[in-house]
Amino acid sequence: MSKAHRGKGIRELFARGRGICPVCGASGIKLLYEQDAGEQKVKVCKPCKAAIKHGKKSVLVKEAVAAAE
Repeated sequence: MSKAHRGKGIRELFARGRGICPVCGASGIKLLYEQDAGEQKVKVCKPCKAAIKHGKKSVLVKEAVAAAE
């Protein structure tokens, strides 16, 4: 079984794959999972990916919502 999101595979990413999640706003969290937000793809954290999959959160990004207003 692959362990692509553990550490060795993300060392070449900017800031080791960490940042601020655009969905929940958590900082210092790994952003390794791509989700479609309209016509763009955004990287989200693991809890947000699961919540989006189960329909508990929407993929609307805070920046996209702020830009639409």
